[in-house]
Amino acid sequence: MNKPLVTPIDKNSSEETVEMAKFYEETLGFTPNSLFTMMRRPRIARAFLEMNQAVMENKGRVTSALKRQLAYLSSMTAGCRYCEAHAIRAAERYGSEQDKLNNIWEYKTYGAFNDAERAVFDFAIAASSLPNGVNDEIADNLRKHWDDGEIVEILGVVALFGYLNRWNDSMGTQLEEPAADDGNKYLGKNGWSRGKHQY
Repeated sequence: MNKPLVTPIDKNSSEETVEMAKFYEETLGFTPNSLFTMMRRPRIARAFLEMNQAVMENKGRVTSALKRQLAYLSSMTAGCRYCEAHAIRAAERYGSEQDKLNNIWEYKTYGAFNDAERAVFDFAIAASSLPNGVNDEIADNLRKHWDDGEIVEILGVVALFGYLNRWNDSMGTQLEEPAADDGNKYLGKNGWSRGKHQY
């Protein structure tokens, strides 16, 4: 794409955009351009913010760091470079260990990951694939390590990022520099690039 499908509105265009931007400033250190395209229909942006807050809320063992790691693998599976960079940045900001971030592509064999994390990541990749790849083996393995509420949280992250992957890849959302820096830092060695999200 030679430009985003829709130009983001100015983040200072209304009190509502300023208020919504505060949440993302805290979570990512900047406000994503995707929010400012959604704000062309504020109800969509508000619904997304509510869903984001509900999905990323911590209720137990599914930590903020784990949610962001699985969001990265889900986005990588879907091929959304924008969301990959955002998720890996958020994973770092929410306490993921550097060793895990540097080796997340090798989660199946790398010693820093445990069997419960591997079950989550296998599920995230299968659930993000087209056609959906969740089968009895993946489901049974996930159930071995996580209870029903935790599985709902895990799938909530996959579903939320499924929405974001479609939004940002179809929109061609321009990637912000802080997220691009983290994408290059953690993912560049495995061929990550901004792709269509650079103008």
